[in-house]
Amino acid sequence: LLLLLDFNPFDNLLCILLGISFTVWFTLLLVFIIVPAIFGVSFGIRRLYMKTLLKIFEWATHRIERGAKDNNHLLYKPYSNAIIAKEPTSLEEEINEIRRRGSNRDLDSASEFEMSDIFYFCRRGVESIMDDEVTKRFSAEELESWNLLTRSNYNFQHISLRLTVLWGLGVVIRYGFLLPLRVTLAFTGVGLLVVLTSIIGFLPNGSENKPKNGGICVANHTSPIDVIILASDGCYAMVGQIHGGLMGVIQKSMVKACPHIWFERSEVKDRHLVAKRLSDHVEDTTKLPILIFPEGTCINNTSVMMFKKGSFEIGSTVYPVAIKYDPRFGDAFWNSSQFGMVNYLLRMMSSWAIVCSVWYLPPMTREEGEDAVKFASRVKAAIARQGGLVDLLWDGGLKRGKVKDTFKEEQQKLYSKMLVGTQEDRSRS
Repeated sequence: LLLLLDFNPFDNLLCILLGISFTVWFTLLLVFIIVPAIFGVSFGIRRLYMKTLLKIFEWATHRIERGAKDNNHLLYKPYSNAIIAKEPTSLEEEINEIRRRGSNRDLDSASEFEMSDIFYFCRRGVESIMDDEVTKRFSAEELESWNLLTRSNYNFQHISLRLTVLWGLGVVIRYGFLLPLRVTLAFTGVGLLVVLTSIIGFLPNGSENKPKNGGICVANHTSPIDVIILASDGCYAMVGQIHGGLMGVIQKSMVKACPHIWFERSEVKDRHLVAKRLSDHVEDTTKLPILIFPEGTCINNTSVMMFKKGSFEIGSTVYPVAIKYDPRFGDAFWNSSQFGMVNYLLRMMSSWAIVCSVWYLPPMTREEGEDAVKFASRVKAAIARQGGLVDLLWDGGLKRGKVKDTFKEEQQKLYSKMLVGTQEDRSRS
């Protein structure tokens, strides 16, 4: 009673209301989300939510197209996967065609070098700039339709009053309800992860978690939540770099429950050491399968880029997994060069939803006479084919690094072989 007398009545009422609001909020969260998720129960709310959003997006797109037609405006169309259409031809054939057009002479009768040859390399350079298959894989995927997120396309909310009101209502729902809900879930989930994994670390090892078959699970990489999505459907040992801050706390708590492989950045340079740790982990049948993202960086949900061969040199069974996000509800791609983790999580939690499809492909092993590079390419092709993704040969490291000199040297060698072959043919004739 004495403590209550020291408080202002308004402050006391405000504290009571905040306490009641927090209790109601957490109770709804526990009853309708956490407990059903634990027992795998669904009320059908998410499916209804997705269908409703798709209908709203469809109406908004039709309204945008009608408004653009009335105002004689052209709608923005995103890039395609093949801007420049060209038939696959060899360097020799193309240079021969250029020489024939320029001087009416065939390649056999031409000199060792002609100035017109440089036009081939200039054209290839311009085509590479216009149809850059690497750079555009690290920018957000654009949609022809509008999903009421201004960050995904032009500001179409100004076309009509109804569209403006609908967009404003969407902002209120996303930032006033969905964002607080997901922030609460995030803190609750991370807290439970740290506490429960720490408790599990003190329990004796049992046989119920022993994997049936040792192996490595590899998947394409779009977002840091790829790990959460796959871990919600099975148990894996993670491989990754040691971090500080919140990620460091999570890693330390996780390693108490399962022998994950965390390494320093300097240790990555010693491939033999990392490969030895992976090999020892796979050979131990008491440890969980390893989850690895061989691309080494996040790609924008449209393609699969080169798989690093280190994961495929171990000689273990590989379990491919294809992950494809539905961009209509929100962009799951993390452009780490543009956004930090906090900014990325804010964008994710303020999206309509994160929806993805996951395919578990049949296990694959190295064939006789197949090296690690070919094996990695075969696994990558299977993932790309199943997920409807573009299979690219480029290294994801080009996101931050320069093109290797070997690519330029390869073109130089082809041109040199062509000239040498021409000289040998003339000498024989």
